[in-house]
Amino acid sequence: MSASVTLGVMSIAEALAPPAESGGYALVVFVNGALAPGAAAAAALGEAAGVIPRAAAACDFKGKIGSALDILAPAGLAAQRLLVLGTAPEKEGEKVDYLRLGGLTVAKLGKAAQVRVLFDFAAPPEDASAAAGDFALGLRLRGYKFDQFKSKKASKDDSENGGPADVKIAGADEAAIAGVQGLADGVDLARTLVNLPPNLLYPESFADKAKELEKLGVAVEILDVPAMEALGMRALLGVGQGSKRPSRVVVMRWNGGTKDAQPVAFVGKGVCFDSGGVSLKPGAGMEDMKGDMAGAACVTGLMHALASRKAAVNALGAIGLVENMPDGAAQRPGDIVTAMSGTTIEIINTDAEGRLVLADVLWHVQNAYKPAFMVDLATLTGAILVALGQEYAGLFSNNDELAERLTEAGTKTGEKLWRMPLGAPYDKLIESKFADIKNTGGRNAGSITAAQFLQRFVNDTPWAHLDIAGTGMSAPTNDLNQSWGSGWGVRLLDRLVRDYYEQK
Repeated sequence: MSASVTLGVMSIAEALAPPAESGGYALVVFVNGALAPGAAAAAALGEAAGVIPRAAAACDFKGKIGSALDILAPAGLAAQRLLVLGTAPEKEGEKVDYLRLGGLTVAKLGKAAQVRVLFDFAAPPEDASAAAGDFALGLRLRGYKFDQFKSKKASKDDSENGGPADVKIAGADEAAIAGVQGLADGVDLARTLVNLPPNLLYPESFADKAKELEKLGVAVEILDVPAMEALGMRALLGVGQGSKRPSRVVVMRWNGGTKDAQPVAFVGKGVCFDSGGVSLKPGAGMEDMKGDMAGAACVTGLMHALASRKAAVNALGAIGLVENMPDGAAQRPGDIVTAMSGTTIEIINTDAEGRLVLADVLWHVQNAYKPAFMVDLATLTGAILVALGQEYAGLFSNNDELAERLTEAGTKTGEKLWRMPLGAPYDKLIESKFADIKNTGGRNAGSITAAQFLQRFVNDTPWAHLDIAGTGMSAPTNDLNQSWGSGWGVRLLDRLVRDYYEQK
């Protein structure tokens, strides 16, 4: 996994002491609109606290949320640098977002190697433990960097890949800090999988990485081509038949609930590289198609997060892993394949491949494991970008309760969802003259007809489809993410499970 912020805890008194290690450290404190830190931080700083209002006056620092005051070689402190971050609301009633505050802290620190944070506020948070956990998670999320292919010289000169290496949070609940590490690791894993190049991450190697979750107690089953042929997964296998890299399906199971409890199931599209197949994509930007497995990356990261915190739930993650390539054996427009369900599918466009992969995996999960619900994630359609841009992922569902819970979890985590329609008129658009259905309904309502296609393979199981084409890769950077691969969805689904499906 790529480099990230390393977190630890210490007392406020320890944070003010000279460092035992060689080199100095940066000290972080938080102030309100009156430029006052928390009582414990003020007491520890002593006379050195007086440097804050003097420096603030010199640069018109008002202590507003998102603003920072950087004081070098502060008098009276062992720290080489004092970073003062504001928490005063910009508007009445605005509350401190401790998750965002963690991200902002990393952004303002730059490349400071050793950091000590006085986690103390003039207006203490209502839930100090939750605030500390959110802050620590924000540090980890913003601190992620994917630099394993940078030479040492390039890494040193590349400011975008900089960030604090070691952060000690003083005055925070140690259990709260430890409690978010597994979730952060899951997001990091998902980001790294999306960022890896396709010559290194392909169906077999992705399956091997999923297999590593066995170290956390996850049971992992890998289906090879003969196993999928025996099951009748001809829709999925048709996508991968033009690649020299054989396809795989991976089923990951975390059994943290009671033995007889139904599992909750998450399914991910894992097209490790999508050339479009015979319906070849334009060359410009095709390198981004290494990220067409962001749904599978999210599911893998989620299973890591659930197992790391020993979630009291039975959870299943299933990912279909293929490459869509255009050689002489590749699937063609006009071909008809038979899915595992027995449904026949006319191939109109070989670049509408993700739904073929998901169709067989959804059917397998539904029949073999009888889940309480299924949620699939896929970078499925460019049409969802036209509809929603990159601020929301598209949500399609046959179950109002599941849709509402997902939407609420998205609001809480900032991984937002917008529900889109399903219905019989859209379903008619995928009817085929020669087979039961066709794999694309044309230009209009493209994300909806893709969801209608998937709905054919879930029967009455509560199901939701998340189209993450705008959020899973190449999404806009923000206070919590500076990575091309965003790891989007891991926090959303972890929150869904935590709030509604864990056995209390």
